[in-house]
Amino acid sequence: MKISRRRFIKSAAITTGSFFVFQPALPQEENLNNFILSQMENNHIPGLGACIIKDGSIAWSNGYGWADIEKKIPYDLQKTVQNIGSVSKTFTATAVMQLWEQGMFKLDDDINAYLPFKVRNPQYPDAPITFRQLLTHRSSIMDGPAYGQSYACGDPSVSLETWIREYFTPGAKYYAEKGNFHEWKPGQEGELPTRPRAYTNVGFGLLGYLVERIAKIPFSEYCRANIFAPLDMKHTSWYLKDLDLARHALPYTYLPPGKSRRVLLEGGETLKKMEEGGFYPNCLYSFFNYPDGLIRTSVFQLARFLSAYINKGIYKGARILKQTTVETMLSRDHFERGLCWSERLWSDDENMWGHGGGDPGISTTMQFLSQSGIGVIVFANTSTGLSNVQNRLFQEAAGL
Repeated sequence: MKISRRRFIKSAAITTGSFFVFQPALPQEENLNNFILSQMENNHIPGLGACIIKDGSIAWSNGYGWADIEKKIPYDLQKTVQNIGSVSKTFTATAVMQLWEQGMFKLDDDINAYLPFKVRNPQYPDAPITFRQLLTHRSSIMDGPAYGQSYACGDPSVSLETWIREYFTPGAKYYAEKGNFHEWKPGQEGELPTRPRAYTNVGFGLLGYLVERIAKIPFSEYCRANIFAPLDMKHTSWYLKDLDLARHALPYTYLPPGKSRRVLLEGGETLKKMEEGGFYPNCLYSFFNYPDGLIRTSVFQLARFLSAYINKGIYKGARILKQTTVETMLSRDHFERGLCWSERLWSDDENMWGHGGGDPGISTTMQFLSQSGIGVIVFANTSTGLSNVQNRLFQEAAGL
């Protein structure tokens, strides 16, 4: 499918509830739109939404293509919601750090002090796993075979408590002594843990469960009361049951002509092939370890959350974290990275902080520059790279 070049959203100003969006034209607006549309065509992206945040507000935004190809539902920055993959981890980290700043635990505490069962790497039974290790992917926990097998249509059929307990309890349904743990010691310094394979999704499911145990409230409810509600993120949820599904973008897998790819449907992953090629919709799916990647939100809703971090924990009078807490999280003192958030060099005098996300049929990125406070969010409802669009938007932000 070729994306229509008429799918622009342009206006002087848009009022979305209590969130006012001012949209001046970029100096090279037409060139930017053409660039994004060419990226969509080259990378087989059915729908894309993006925004630039500057000086505490959305300075530019645009939606392109389709949230639903068959029904011809446009990708709308306010109305369209989708799962955002691992960008969700920044919400889980926020929940954890809200409890930390209340003195409920210390970052280097053994998490077993807060659990009704033990979590240990069986190769290092005497080595504690800490909150800091989980937040920095240094816990030695690995995404075992049960993690990938838990993807299924609809909301999770197993509770977070059951999933985490049975993942870490020897002999339980989801336990695998070798598959669930790395061979290195928790917190081990050196070359091995810095490799990408140290990244753990299950570790953030465990953090979500720790929030439940410490706050004595289900994790999803904690986030709604302490993050979504203060930021007026009314159309944001971890669960499908709490959303208007008519607003949810379909997550598409692109099938090259005559080639097969796996698509997630009722009954599990299925090989599909289209002789002429095209987009095939996955079902609206979930997995048991939901705190690592299942927030469903819109570009404009997520912009509130990113703005709070850019502004040291506060957005439009709603504070979700203390300034000192945000500074702690966005510090390279934690094994040369932040707490959950990743950092990379953008220019000689400025670094970029953020997180990306990817899952079947979706790609997302949320980044901001540390000195200028410029932020960029990009959503796509297919699995693809978004770095070219993201970087171009940061370059364009200089003209706003």
